[in-house]
Amino acid sequence: MGLRIIGGEKKGKKLLSVKGMKTRPTADRMRESLFNILSAGIVDSNVLDLFAGTGAFGIEALSRGASSATFVDKDRDALSVIEKNLRSCGFEVRSKIFRYNILINLKCLKAVAKPFDLVFMDPPYEKDCIYQSLVNLKQSSALQKGSIIIVEHSPKEPVPEDLFGFEISDQRRYGRTLFSFLNFMISTNKG
Repeated sequence: MGLRIIGGEKKGKKLLSVKGMKTRPTADRMRESLFNILSAGIVDSNVLDLFAGTGAFGIEALSRGASSATFVDKDRDALSVIEKNLRSCGFEVRSKIFRYNILINLKCLKAVAKPFDLVFMDPPYEKDCIYQSLVNLKQSSALQKGSIIIVEHSPKEPVPEDLFGFEISDQRRYGRTLFSFLNFMISTNKG
């Protein structure tokens, strides 16, 4: 069975995947577990999907009532798939897509007016991307105090616990995948 939307107004809608092994979409059952945890916090939220791949996380959030979703990935094929998935769901108006290398910086987020309430980050496993991605996210000024960041990662590459501004509030393990829930603890001027 292919990738699909688990809940909300587009429940059951099939999504396109990126051909080949460049992306590793989050399995439907893991995404469902995540969204059960997040539940009511999704409605009217501004969502950021980093290392977006197919865009399944941001699109799921839109289906469940998020007011907007921003997708960032550097791979052209992934961005093309995200664009097609958004169009097939009718979510283009509530979305922004950026082709950008998250590990350099996230200055592309300056174009987004409101801070993000919810961030999903699914970097390549065991490639030392987590620390730099979180630093760049913090420096982007695109978060507000209380923003929730979910990092999908290998247990072999833990989220740094001493990164100023972020506090790990929960971790959930699903097989060889770990979801770390971080709270952003700093107030910014944006928004």
